[in-house]
Amino acid sequence: MFAVYITCKDKKEARKIAKLLLEKKLIVCANLFPIESHFWWHGKLEEAAEYAILAKTKDSLLDAIKELVHHAHSYEVPVITAWKELSNSAAEKWLESELR
Repeated sequence: MFAVYITCKDKKEARKIAKLLLEKKLIVCANLFPIESHFWWHGKLEEAAEYAILAKTKDSLLDAIKELVHHAHSYEVPVITAWKELSNSAAEKWLESELR
């Protein structure tokens, strides 16, 4: 199982992107969280209230996820990160059965 983390400008955008990813069967689940972000942008230190998507998927779908998010996202540079998760066998079976 892979976790995918995507920051969005607000809850509406996070919900839209999560729904697209779910409808395309690119992810099996999406958790949405309000976050406070601090970052460098064009040489200035910035702060923003954002929403984050934490989604569950498999590695073979990561490229398709990145492509969909780049087209649906409002940011000039959407941040999409992913990492391998250790999970229980029941969760792995669920993911595999849903993302065929």
